[in-house]
Amino acid sequence: MPQEPNSFVGRERELTELSELLGVTRALTLCGPGGIGKTRLAQHVMLAVAGSFPDGGCFVDLGDLWQPDLVISRVAAALRVGEEPGRPLLDTLADAVSPRRLLLVLDNCEHLIDACAAVAQRLLDASPGVILITTSREPLRVAAETVWQVPPLSVAPAGPIESAEDANGYEAIRLFADRAAASLPGFTIGPANVGAVAALCRALDGVPLAIELAAARVRALSVEQIAERLADRFGLLTTGNRTAPPRHRTLRATIDWSHDLLTPQEQVLLRRLSVFAGWSLDMAEQVCTDEDIPAADVLDLMAALVDKSLVVVESEVLGQARYRLLDSIREYAAGRLEEAGETKTFQLRLRDYTLGVAERNLAIGLAWIAAPWSARVDVFREYDAEIGNVWLVLSGCLADGDAQTGLRICTAVRPCWIVRGTFAEGGEWLASFLAVDAPNVPPEVRGAGLIGRAQLTLPSDPALARSLAEEGLALCREAGDAFWAASGLCLLAEVALHTGRVEDAAAQADEALSVAQAAGDGWNEGYALGIRAAIAGVKGNLREAQQLAKSSIAVMRRIDQEWGTARALLGLGDLARVRKDPGDARRQYLEALVILREIDARPEIARCLAGLGRVAMDLGALALARQHLGESLRLSHSTGSRIGVARGLEAFAALATREDRPELAVRLTAAAAALRKVAGLPPPSGARTERYLASARHHLGENTVARLWAQGLAMNSDEAVALALEASEEPPGLRGGDTVALTSLGADKPPASGGRVGGGRPQQQGHRRRAVHQPGDRRPACRQHHGQAGLQVPRADRRMAR
Repeated sequence: MPQEPNSFVGRERELTELSELLGVTRALTLCGPGGIGKTRLAQHVMLAVAGSFPDGGCFVDLGDLWQPDLVISRVAAALRVGEEPGRPLLDTLADAVSPRRLLLVLDNCEHLIDACAAVAQRLLDASPGVILITTSREPLRVAAETVWQVPPLSVAPAGPIESAEDANGYEAIRLFADRAAASLPGFTIGPANVGAVAALCRALDGVPLAIELAAARVRALSVEQIAERLADRFGLLTTGNRTAPPRHRTLRATIDWSHDLLTPQEQVLLRRLSVFAGWSLDMAEQVCTDEDIPAADVLDLMAALVDKSLVVVESEVLGQARYRLLDSIREYAAGRLEEAGETKTFQLRLRDYTLGVAERNLAIGLAWIAAPWSARVDVFREYDAEIGNVWLVLSGCLADGDAQTGLRICTAVRPCWIVRGTFAEGGEWLASFLAVDAPNVPPEVRGAGLIGRAQLTLPSDPALARSLAEEGLALCREAGDAFWAASGLCLLAEVALHTGRVEDAAAQADEALSVAQAAGDGWNEGYALGIRAAIAGVKGNLREAQQLAKSSIAVMRRIDQEWGTARALLGLGDLARVRKDPGDARRQYLEALVILREIDARPEIARCLAGLGRVAMDLGALALARQHLGESLRLSHSTGSRIGVARGLEAFAALATREDRPELAVRLTAAAAALRKVAGLPPPSGARTERYLASARHHLGENTVARLWAQGLAMNSDEAVALALEASEEPPGLRGGDTVALTSLGADKPPASGGRVGGGRPQQQGHRRRAVHQPGDRRPACRQHHGQAGLQVPRADRRMAR
């Protein structure tokens, strides 16, 4: 076996798995793209297990061999089998290995695949004691073959890495450190460069060859500079070992080797697939085909590219296999697409496909098309899979100045931005397209875009949301677009409700309801009824609020819009708290949570958990209250909802008061007040604030309270959230009591509709009860809606008995 040029890093799990696999298979093929580490892994598997074979092991390198007829003689020479005059060498070789028990490794078979398959099959048939390992970029397809895809090295996920010690848990980072130290003695990974190294290894997909080529550049460049220059990775990664095979000296040469082994049709499809971030077979058939690649041929061509380790198969989405290209292969294929003069053609094909699917899904999601709730959920799960393509298409539209298409796509996918809580991301896309100088954009397209941006802006800047919505409403009215006019009116009613202009909210909600009913628009009808219910609640008309909420639910269920139902249930939960009926409130919140978990509606999950936390607090179940409120605050903070964060801080201030922690209560109340002022939100009720401060003054005195208040006012949102969450650890002496309080409601059981929300059986006294929500419980789905307030009763907790 060839001597190794450097140390072998990682692959402990793979070595164990492959060694065990050789006990149950006779032909094992290690498959993967060039540079993934097939050869080194095969060598180490051989070293690990060859001792268990009486006749040892034999390693045969075929990488430098190009004549298929010579494969037999190369294998025979490695096994020290001579040729007999007048007899085929393969027959002699088969007889020679027949009595042996040995491990045979054939390395680099892809360019001689047919010849290697013939030799392998003959030797396996001749000797039951021969175990065969082959490395290839595609399977040999011999009887009893087990194909094992060699994975990339493990890479760190996006996000900060705490320390260099944590970084050592990732194989790709360890390999970079080892090879960089060999290139530049003294190189180490520390706090200053660990983030850049992790990002570099992620960008290179954890492919060992690419990482080694990048590490060689540390002699002349910092890690940050190497990462910045990866946009030209084929020009950068060119300094491989001169003694390595030519195909492994540069990244381009490695992929050239694989590309040159493809058929002409496979080469064409590979380059066209580079326009996708990820795709399904159906997408490839619609986007990548023409007279050169008929749709009927795509399945077989795709399967060939998968077999040849150029296309990666991902997890299924909605019953369809998904595919992607590694970044380096995608960039290579994109270069080939540019050389062929096809880049713009197929980018526009993807743009048109994306626009058509997005607008069809919008119609299903908003109940313009009759469909069951499950179909509406599936539509938005599809968006989760296609988000990478959406970004690519929107980037292309922006670069081309195509504001009309960009706005139409943004309008179609905007509900998913809202339900996922990615307000800033969606708002930035819409702001960019609205800023394009494009006078020919139809008023209904621009108007819908303005209303969409207003919806995304509402949680953080109600004043800007109002301005945008008013401008968008005027355009939609001019165009005679009743749906978006009703949506704009609903949004303006929400803004008025959030900012304390209750009479304005009522007038706009009433007009929205009339427009929606006249147009037969069930979505906005239910939406407007929910806002009217919230307005009635604010005015203290609780019976009317409850009736309106139930009317909203009836409309949403009529059009199979369970997300709208969940919003109304949240409102009913709020109303039950105002009525001092914690059992009913908890039931409404739990029923809503089933739906919200299904569609991963993050802002509404945050609001629902806040409601459950306040119910628990009202009952004295403080440990459970702290858990619910903590998760709610994290969700609100992660989605950028300043409204949700302010309310969350106030809830934690109330909890701190209940727990006799007046210093914390004062600081959090002040931080919430400051955030409300910055966001243009009305202040909380004076009575509620005074409750927190009066208790603090009694315990601490006026001067201390004033100092703590100043500290809270000076905090930014991040600091205030961190303070609340750090303080959410259970204080000593407060354990127990949760189970007794909640069991008195019979509320420790999940709702009759089922779902992963129930809390199981009560635990013994002295143990913390399991929360209703299991942290990390996420099911990928997306759900459309037009606003965030829904049936909420702002400041209704001023009525709650503490």
